[in-house]
Amino acid sequence: MSASERIATWGAPAATVVDPVGGTLAGATGRYEKRLADLQGVFADADAYARLLAEDPDRLHYFVEDFRREERAGDLIFGTSVLLPGKVGREFHMTRGHVHQLEDRTEIYHCLSGHGILLMERGGEVEAIELTPGTIAYVAGGWLHRSVNVGADQLVTLFCYPADSGQDYSPIERAGGMARLVVESADGGWELVENPRYTGPAA
Repeated sequence: MSASERIATWGAPAATVVDPVGGTLAGATGRYEKRLADLQGVFADADAYARLLAEDPDRLHYFVEDFRREERAGDLIFGTSVLLPGKVGREFHMTRGHVHQLEDRTEIYHCLSGHGILLMERGGEVEAIELTPGTIAYVAGGWLHRSVNVGADQLVTLFCYPADSGQDYSPIERAGGMARLVVESADGGWELVENPRYTGPAA
């Protein structure tokens, strides 16, 4: 492919259609899935996780469909994240969480359906934004972030970030998770509690 052909391809307009309930992205260029067996070490209650794993290790936990033209500065990656409902012990289902490899890169999340929490952390400081349909959450550069489903239905979010951002999952793993856990409260809602495995700021 010549340089002029690459520019034409990269600059060509495109359109996709999002299912706000099912979370599928028509015209997506990629999809990945995380199943229960892929989430070893993510949840604080190891015994509860082991019991669920023994029952159904292949159970779908969440999936992501995205559209990316090129992973280069100036382009954008967008897509949908669909997180199924449920709990492991008292903890609600959540994504692994990440920080961008390029620290100044930002991201937005637009909740399309469901009820969730966008949990963020930087230097031990924690922020939790409640996600309901229509909410748009802004993740500033350098913040670890993960989605948590605190509702009874799928949590579907539309995300968008610079294509050269990169994603790093290792800081959360090294720190034993994030500083706070999102767990079921006594009244059946949700609350933040300290993570007993947390070893210190990961980012």
